[in-house]
Amino acid sequence: MTPAELLTDAFERIHHTATAAVAGLTDDQLTARPDRDANPIAWLVWHLTRVQDDHVAEVAGTEQVWTAQGFVDRFGLPLDAAATGYGMTSEEVGHVRVSAELLTAYLDAVHEASVAYLAGLTAQDLDRIVDERWDPPVTLGVRLISVLSDDLQHAGQAAYLRGLLTADPG
Repeated sequence: MTPAELLTDAFERIHHTATAAVAGLTDDQLTARPDRDANPIAWLVWHLTRVQDDHVAEVAGTEQVWTAQGFVDRFGLPLDAAATGYGMTSEEVGHVRVSAELLTAYLDAVHEASVAYLAGLTAQDLDRIVDERWDPPVTLGVRLISVLSDDLQHAGQAAYLRGLLTADPG
């Protein structure tokens, strides 16, 4: 298995888990919060997708799907266009209200862009320095694992919350 195949498999898992967490939910279910400051499914999936879009586009040297394909306008969120969810207040989290269809369309488009980029990676590419603001500087491999880790955690949180919302109490 090549590094590109390994990373693609991992990103496929994010896509599958996040898509399953959203599938068939109503707008109310997507924005339900088990606590007034908890993150709802809509925000979790939007955030994990924004992080992946932002970080992969940066290392690929491409425009984010968010702006390139007009999702920023289609979502119409009262947030800065560059927002990814990092450091948002509870009130800002609550502004992420979107249908399952639109959320999934953005997730699908980002996934497609990510796996297209990953397909061309070699083992040597993973050692390329992509961020010198850290000590030690961050390599492409470390950045991609960081995205995977963050995204899988949020996809799991969304799946768990879906289970809470759709559980049969009987």
